[in-house]
Amino acid sequence: MNAHIFTLSAATALLASGLATSSFAQSSVTVFGVADASLRSVSNSGFGTLRTLASGGNSTSRFGFRGREDLGSELAASFHLEAGMRLDTGTNAGTQFFDRRSTVSLSSKAWGEVRLGRDQVPTHTAWLRADPFAFVGVASTGNLQSVTASNPGPLRAAFGTTPSALTPLSRVGNSVQWIAPGGLGGFVGQVFVAAREGGKSVEGAHKVRAMQLGYEAEMVYVTLATTESENDLTTAGRFKDRLVAVGGKLGGATVTVGLRSFAYGNARQDNTLLAAVVPFGAGQFKASWLRANLSGAVGAVKLGANDAQQWGLGYVHSLSRRTALYGTWSRIDNDGSANFIVPDGAGSIAGRTSTGWEVGMRHTF
Repeated sequence: MNAHIFTLSAATALLASGLATSSFAQSSVTVFGVADASLRSVSNSGFGTLRTLASGGNSTSRFGFRGREDLGSELAASFHLEAGMRLDTGTNAGTQFFDRRSTVSLSSKAWGEVRLGRDQVPTHTAWLRADPFAFVGVASTGNLQSVTASNPGPLRAAFGTTPSALTPLSRVGNSVQWIAPGGLGGFVGQVFVAAREGGKSVEGAHKVRAMQLGYEAEMVYVTLATTESENDLTTAGRFKDRLVAVGGKLGGATVTVGLRSFAYGNARQDNTLLAAVVPFGAGQFKASWLRANLSGAVGAVKLGANDAQQWGLGYVHSLSRRTALYGTWSRIDNDGSANFIVPDGAGSIAGRTSTGWEVGMRHTF
């Protein structure tokens, strides 16, 4: 079924339910956030060591507002506004104020949820779940997603060398999505579309079509997701982002395996992830191995020799339900002309090594 028609049909059903509702309740609004800062050290081959105070080593520093109103007849309206921040400098993390999420929703137990605004694309949501380091810090899986001038590949070919143009890999605005209701025997689903609205890629305006289908049980989950995007730079066709992830309990540990593939024109990058989280007393150990395998070509530039791999180790110790101390270590080995680095590292290290560690504190409110 066409994603646009399916999403609009669900929205119409929910709106009709809302008009028929006669019972109303007072809404509630919550202020929430995360304050996270770390001492970070990154050593790049040939460029020495750079030490910094970093923001969001364990969880992205942020603040936001969310609210919900019970409309009766199992129908509810809600909103979610969330802004990332750099705790080390006190500045906003993105070009938009509510860069992480700005949505309004209408939901029902029977029909699911229709959500409008800026939000995560399905492939990013699924990848976040597989990444034990939550896509932040020195061991983030995002370290092997780069559009620097010295890192040719499908990402740079589709989005240029401006990091802000990478938004279709994580979040986009102007979106309409439908999220399936619970009670489907463990099956979950999502349909997501976004309009470009005539904007430029560097402004985060992209035409997006995406969906997610999965199964969740007590001991295991399986997720399939896809996102296709277009912008003013994608003259060779759509950029394709595909993902499959499997996770489950193995003894006391949670183990995940994921494969995320990026393809544009004749270029491809396959990121393979193996990860585990092991509880230990008041904390948990984390470990991950990630490999980026590039293939094909961008113009006359062959990509097959430009692979990289990353190891990550970490420990998070909970002082309370809201406060934790953490330490993380990572190492990236580049092959060929690959130039992936740990965040905050200095210099171009094509074909060489980047190593980093950080210790920090996270507090949620």
